[in-house]
Amino acid sequence: MSTQTLNQSSLFISLEDQYGAHNYHPLPVVLTKGEGVYLWDVEGRRYYDFLSAYSAVNQGHCHPRIVRALVDQASQLTLTSRAFYNDKLGPFEKYITSYFDYDKALLANSGVEAVETAIKLCRKWAYVKKGLSDQAAKIVFVSGNFHGRTLGVISASTDPSSTGGFGPYMPGYIIVPYNDKQAIADAFEDSNVAGVLVEPIQGEAGVVVPDADYLPFIQSLCREKNILFIADEVQTGIARTGKLLATCGNCTCKGFCENKPEIKPDILILGKALSGGVLPVSAVLADDEIMLCIKPGEHGSTFGGNPLACAVAMAALEVVREERLDANAERLGKIFRERMQHVVDKYPIALLVRGKGLLNAIVVDDDEEGHLAWDICMSLAAKGLLAKPTHGNIIRFAPPLVMTEDQLHECCDIIEEVIAGFNRLS
Repeated sequence: MSTQTLNQSSLFISLEDQYGAHNYHPLPVVLTKGEGVYLWDVEGRRYYDFLSAYSAVNQGHCHPRIVRALVDQASQLTLTSRAFYNDKLGPFEKYITSYFDYDKALLANSGVEAVETAIKLCRKWAYVKKGLSDQAAKIVFVSGNFHGRTLGVISASTDPSSTGGFGPYMPGYIIVPYNDKQAIADAFEDSNVAGVLVEPIQGEAGVVVPDADYLPFIQSLCREKNILFIADEVQTGIARTGKLLATCGNCTCKGFCENKPEIKPDILILGKALSGGVLPVSAVLADDEIMLCIKPGEHGSTFGGNPLACAVAMAALEVVREERLDANAERLGKIFRERMQHVVDKYPIALLVRGKGLLNAIVVDDDEEGHLAWDICMSLAAKGLLAKPTHGNIIRFAPPLVMTEDQLHECCDIIEEVIAGFNRLS
């Protein structure tokens, strides 16, 4: 690699370092173009994307249908605010509520904004419908969660990197161990509990999959105790785990078939792939009994439900359904875990593989303070595959759902080659 080439990447990295806040630690790759499962850096080198912008580009980078919807709508009308009606919001609300089988949708922008909305909605419901005294409502969260970075959300976090130095924290939260049914049952004995908020699979924690009966248990107990079950599917939703929603269990949900899902959260939170990674769009879905607890003036967003977002999100959801990205994720996910299980069995440095659909992770033989996962990701990048570690000893693998089987096998070959190399060094 020439000095001129190195300087080109170094320039962009140094600009971010000098003028941007230091709140991220990216891999030193400077990207300039994306198409389908591929990304290109400023030197023109092509990579397989195995992060998918944390599952925001399930439909692949710059999907032509989604980009066309963006361009067409951007040339006509982008924003009105909610001070007026527009001709895109109502049709999209009808579309998304039918797609996921809810009465109402509340559109927002970022995933964490949708999570905050769900928390507010749960509290409002507790006072309007459940009859709790004002200021008394509590919400149960689980350890290891990641719902975003706002103060209202990090108050439920057990990760010191999220909470350290940002207190005081939001009151009214109960935090219990993840995947622990008895802990949920014990927390629900508190008569002031209004809801429980959980990720069906914990992504940031390292793709932690709960026991098969954990989510059904939570839903059953919520119904018994008149408590709202809130599912954060910002990362797991929209076909990522091989189903339309991770809470769908053995069904692909009403959006793709006539079967009813095993689990239907009272409040569903979506984001990321809702726009195919084209612009920030998120949504909270619930039935009338819950959603209509919020009245005009009590909650809103200038950009939430803007015409541009609605046009793009409708196209993004159409792509998921028409290209059956859920089925592709289910099929390729099984192949990926089979290939990676072979790696785990062969190389002691790889301890285990876990996941569902195309949301997977490998745990390597290191602790959370180590650098092995980072070093492996650097080597993967050098061979043309981009992934990112979490918690020091876990590497997430989440490619766009438009990937082909041949492409997947090529990527598995790269991963095995890199892990084999590190295994020889250990």
